[in-house]
Amino acid sequence: MLDVIADILMTAGALGAGIYCLILSRRLSRFTDLQGGMGGAVAVLSVQVDDLKKALEAARAASTGSVDELTRLTERAEDSADKLEILLATMHDLPEPGQTGPRPTVTRRRRTARNDEQEAA
Repeated sequence: MLDVIADILMTAGALGAGIYCLILSRRLSRFTDLQGGMGGAVAVLSVQVDDLKKALEAARAASTGSVDELTRLTERAEDSADKLEILLATMHDLPEPGQTGPRPTVTRRRRTARNDEQEAA
């Protein structure tokens, strides 16, 4: 009698394990389905990672070009600022527009003729 009960329990356990494996197999096939399951999500994420890598490389190249251009423009601006400082420094030497200062006198001297030039004339 115990053998029959043991066989019934063993058959029930085997049927339960079979049903469990069948349910697990169906869930796993839906999980790895490329259209709507986790496999599709992994495939989409893989494509997005590739796109992001390309976008990152393009952004890195653009930023390198921008850095070079900004460096060049900064150097030009510094050169222009130096020239403006020199111009402003020279402006301090000029008289104010409404102010008239003493005019510089110009003296003209006649050169006296040398003896050789006098004899030739």
